Amino acid sequence: MSEKNILRMKQLVQELNAASDAYYNGRAELMTDYEWDQRFDELRRLETETGTTLPDSPTQKVSEDSTQGQKEEHEYPALSLAKTKQLTELVKWADGRPIWISWKLDGLTLVVTYDEGRLSRIVTRGNGHIGTNITHLHRAISGIPATIQATGHVVIRGEAVISYDDFDRYLMESGEDYANPRNLASGSLSVKDPQDIMDRHLRWIPFTLVHTDQQLTSWGARMAWLDQMGFNTVERQQVKQPESSAVAHVVDAFTQKVTSRQNPFPVDGLVICYDDTDYAQTGSVTGHHATRAGLAFKWQDETAQTTLKDIEWSCAASTISPVAIFEPVELEGTTVRRASLCNISECERLGIGGPGTQLSVIKANKIIPKVVQVVQSVGAFIVPNHCPVCHAAAVVSVSEASATKTLHCTNPQCPAKQLKKFARFVSKEGMNIDGISEQTLAKFINLGWVSEYADLYTLRQHIRELAQMEGFGERSASNIMNSIDRSRQVEAHRLLFALNIPLCGLDVCRRLLSAYPLDSLVALTRQQSDDLFAAPAAPQEVFAHVAGIGPEKSAQFVSWFRDATNYARYQHLMTHLQVSSPDLAPTGTRCDGLTFVITGDVHHYKNRNELKAYIESQGGKVASAVSGSTSYLINNDVTSTSGKNKKAQQLGIPILSEDDFIARYATQEATSSDS
Repeated sequence: MSEKNILRMKQLVQELNAASDAYYNGRAELMTDYEWDQRFDELRRLETETGTTLPDSPTQKVSEDSTQGQKEEHEYPALSLAKTKQLTELVKWADGRPIWISWKLDGLTLVVTYDEGRLSRIVTRGNGHIGTNITHLHRAISGIPATIQATGHVVIRGEAVISYDDFDRYLMESGEDYANPRNLASGSLSVKDPQDIMDRHLRWIPFTLVHTDQQLTSWGARMAWLDQMGFNTVERQQVKQPESSAVAHVVDAFTQKVTSRQNPFPVDGLVICYDDTDYAQTGSVTGHHATRAGLAFKWQDETAQTTLKDIEWSCAASTISPVAIFEPVELEGTTVRRASLCNISECERLGIGGPGTQLSVIKANKIIPKVVQVVQSVGAFIVPNHCPVCHAAAVVSVSEASATKTLHCTNPQCPAKQLKKFARFVSKEGMNIDGISEQTLAKFINLGWVSEYADLYTLRQHIRELAQMEGFGERSASNIMNSIDRSRQVEAHRLLFALNIPLCGLDVCRRLLSAYPLDSLVALTRQQSDDLFAAPAAPQEVFAHVAGIGPEKSAQFVSWFRDATNYARYQHLMTHLQVSSPDLAPTGTRCDGLTFVITGDVHHYKNRNELKAYIESQGGKVASAVSGSTSYLINNDVTSTSGKNKKAQQLGIPILSEDDFIARYATQEATSSDS
């Protein structure tokens, strides 16, 4: 047995366990999935060659979260799945038996138990055998009903995930910094205030029914039963005859959804399981894998070698991040010219040099360009000492938790730090300025054209320069200006949302405006008491009485307007706008007590948002997904085989065309009996 191999194995065990600990507990990630898989495969190969397995080897144990709280043993161990990147291995594993293929969701695994239809406990995965009881947090995680229409004992395993949209929205409203939705989800259960967890919009998506007293020996039937109980289960597709072409066709369809970003939730592969659940339980347990419980498929990352041309330092949010600019390469059917290098520590770990350095790059999970290896370093890696945008001094800071080195601009008012805020300002939910992407905003900021929101309304003075810029032209420049002009007339709740006030999403803005007109809201934030020498009311007290607001959101809203710079910029912006204040309270009761889901194109209304606005004006609610609480699904293609139509049919929920809806709920003849 080579001492060199043993030393390498010890190093791999230490690195992999440290990376897993950070990954499962919401801390900064220490390596990419690509790197973790490479090291894991190397360790497994060395264990086979030497015939030795070291204590704490990740090949022999389940990675675990360290959520604080009461520990409980799992009734059914939550073991890991063996992994492969080869389609041929999927076909071989299936062995001709009917299988199901579903997403491998990238979040936090929770095991949920019901007894006689009532929620009895929620336990984190932990180490697969013992987890943490978090039942008290069930109201903070959507998708876990308190009761279901079932008898006996029910155990369900699922993933608590955060969508990409909710992740971006949370970062914008909270000002916090997380690497990705998985990182935010895994760190959520350490938050003490359930409201803070609710603000992160965790959604629990069941991916398997572990136990029910009913005799259901088909995995497909078990998942359909969960659908009937009102759960929003994982997307899946059956392959009845799993020969190579059939399996490849389904895997390709899932892959296309990833590469085109049609899937709203983060995933790190696919899961393959047998439809015959009795057969699936007959396998043995090897290491920490049950051989027939399922197989995880991870995409084979396509790699390419290229040459570094330059390192661009991009200032956004709270850090100045290095971006590798390299000779163009083709990856996953697209041309890639740049990839984030994350931070200084990552550059040092990779051994990045200067121009001419030879790199190996991938598109992680088919989406994100990533430098994974320095083949040959040339020259020196130089960290700038000034911000590339405002030219203020830049300093290196080291995180206490992970010892990660990052570069920061010392100017708190640096315009580049506000890029995400400008993106929200121009978004459809905000000022709805078409044609201005985040990349376009970055150009405006770097050119010095935009440093505050009001500057967008003086961009017409740069229209000639804009028309001559690469990728634009006279028509696109004119379209942008026209869109900016249209946005000058804005509804009050959209304006408040666009201002990027922490914790103030659209719902919070609507609630505040339902209690006070815009002018009164702003005035109350700055109002003194009757005693001119007394301090103004505490921020957390001003609007805490408004339903759904509370002290924390009140404090954020009031403090934002009391900040002298914010208030001055708000006043400057208001000189360019005409703000309307529509009555946000319901004006009718035709949809009172009903919950609708809208999918597909609409014809009578301008868009789905207008239909949603009408339903809410009539006392109804509009949800994003079909569930047991849905009253109707609105889809002009009533016979569609879409996922939402299938879900509605499984749950016995009526599907209405737009004409059906108008006949029932948008005419004077509509009566309460229609509902």
